[in-house]
Amino acid sequence: MDLFASLVTAIWLMLPAYIPNNAAVLAGGGRPIDGGRSLGGRRLLGDGKTWRGTAVGTTAGALVAVALNRLNASAAELLGVTLPAFPLSVLVALPLGAMLGDIGASFLKRRSGRERGAPFPGVDQLDFVVGALALALLAAPNWFLDAFSATVLGIILVVTPLLHVLTNAIAYVIGVKDEPW
Repeated sequence: MDLFASLVTAIWLMLPAYIPNNAAVLAGGGRPIDGGRSLGGRRLLGDGKTWRGTAVGTTAGALVAVALNRLNASAAELLGVTLPAFPLSVLVALPLGAMLGDIGASFLKRRSGRERGAPFPGVDQLDFVVGALALALLAAPNWFLDAFSATVLGIILVVTPLLHVLTNAIAYVIGVKDEPW
């Protein structure tokens, strides 16, 4: 697979994981997952991790995967790249894993003394990727190993932080985020 095909495949595979956190921010508010509980004097997760945001984010990512499956043949022909289809288990695993990865990072942030919105370099950019990939691997190991080559994974690890910085800056400029990171 050449570099262009690997890049297109990487973005294609990760779109259902890239969308959920953005959708969750737009859905905003609702009941916090941690119910206000604390551990060691610090909130477990904080007010930014809500049931509504998690449900909306997971649903949005799953709908993106469904749309990509419908567009697969046309996109593959247009781009000249064979694109993988998402099995049903992965339709949910990628976006839910992305949300769980972000929730896990929030837990780590609170344990390390960081407040909501405080930067956590590296973790902020890749938490959802680790969650999405891990859950997709568990949900469909054979599909995962076929779809995610070492080159595709490498591209994901390089491109994702760049996209993360760009989308957060845009969200800050349009007023849906309080900080640009």
